[in-house]
Amino acid sequence: MKSYQEVEHSLITKFRKDIWRPFMKAIRDYDLVQENDHIAVCISGGKDSVLLAKCLEELKRHGKTNFKLSFLIMDPGYQEETKKKIKENLEKLNLEYHMVSSDIFEVANKLNPEHPCYMCARMRRGFLYQKAKDLGCNKIALGHHFDDVIETILLSMFYGGEFKTMLPKLKSKNFEGMELIRPLYFVREEVIQKFWQQNDYHFINCACEFSKKEHTLSKRFEIKKLLETLRKQNPRIDQNIFKSSEKVNLETLLSFVQNGEEISFLDCYEETKN
Repeated sequence: MKSYQEVEHSLITKFRKDIWRPFMKAIRDYDLVQENDHIAVCISGGKDSVLLAKCLEELKRHGKTNFKLSFLIMDPGYQEETKKKIKENLEKLNLEYHMVSSDIFEVANKLNPEHPCYMCARMRRGFLYQKAKDLGCNKIALGHHFDDVIETILLSMFYGGEFKTMLPKLKSKNFEGMELIRPLYFVREEVIQKFWQQNDYHFINCACEFSKKEHTLSKRFEIKKLLETLRKQNPRIDQNIFKSSEKVNLETLLSFVQNGEEISFLDCYEETKN
């Protein structure tokens, strides 16, 4: 493992183009960090959320915006070995954190033993919002990256029967005054992997027993494999999928949802011109 000083230096030098600039582009384009924010950086212990923590720490240290950070680890029921690995990495990276325990893995498996992942994700999100609010935060930051965004678009189409993407920020419906932000929105997963490999760090994955047994059957894994195949035919496939969520032509859709109401093309068909 390289020292935290070496990690921070590589972030703004060697990986400036592929990590720091895309990170800053998301911050600017989507106005993710504002004056006097108090952001809870939600750390799972994986490569993405830990990188997010270092990026936001660097922004706080050298940026022009005044804001506070709290690093929050939610233990959903990790094994002791997993918790030890998470703590070892964060301490080596000089990150002070709050770790709070829960029984979310156990509860999610009881509620839906066949497919606990959706329930687990919802419970973890609610838990993080509440703990962040208890710390006095107004935002939580998650480590979702560019690949998560395009995979989510395809997952919603192929398995949800709707066109839906993962937004760079959204307001909480259940926790008033709280907002979720995704500052790694433009950062590629392969670059994150390369960054940590070159700095000699190793991280946990999901760490639940279900994912260890079923990862090869997961829908997201299927989408990843599909994209690998499509890239061989079209190297710009990822960018094209992402751009499709920015250039939605409402005039060509059969229907769309606005403010919870489904609007059909027939509703304004008579008003259209050929």
